[in-house]
Amino acid sequence: MRLLFVMVTFSCVLPLAGCLQPLYAPAGFGLDASPLAVELQAIAVDEIPQRLGHYVRNELIFGLNGTGSQPPPRYRLMVVLRERVQTPILDTVTGRATSATVIVDADYRLVTLPEEIELTKGIAFNVASYDRFSNRFSNVRAARDAEIRNARVIAESIRTRIATVMAARLSPVPPPVLPN
Repeated sequence: MRLLFVMVTFSCVLPLAGCLQPLYAPAGFGLDASPLAVELQAIAVDEIPQRLGHYVRNELIFGLNGTGSQPPPRYRLMVVLRERVQTPILDTVTGRATSATVIVDADYRLVTLPEEIELTKGIAFNVASYDRFSNRFSNVRAARDAEIRNARVIAESIRTRIATVMAARLSPVPPPVLPN
């Protein structure tokens, strides 16, 4: 009886074995070959000055083309960063800031190559806070960690917005017309 139950269960589950796909696995044999992924891989990210620009550019390159291949660029992404630090809380005894907030704004613009036709542009921003201590080195490291957190969020926001625009361009279905 037990053997019959195992055989029936196995025969019911066997046809579904090929239907499972890992959530974050690429769709294809090794590389994501979807049209959107191919379009995102063809975006060249311009150099962004300063350390924060280096972090944002690396995150963008990995987010847009994490394959390591370098297809010929068909698009160019330009990003301009503005960073400021605010210290909203002060210790009344020492007069030192006990926390700081790193605010980053990123103006981005995606154009086609070589025509330089603008596809999308916008502003992405993020705010990251960190605690400050009496040790100067821990403050420097905490500020750098806040910059890295900002870079990741900004790069992901830009990548998502660009992917949305590219998906709309590749879609055979026209976007719906909204009534006025």
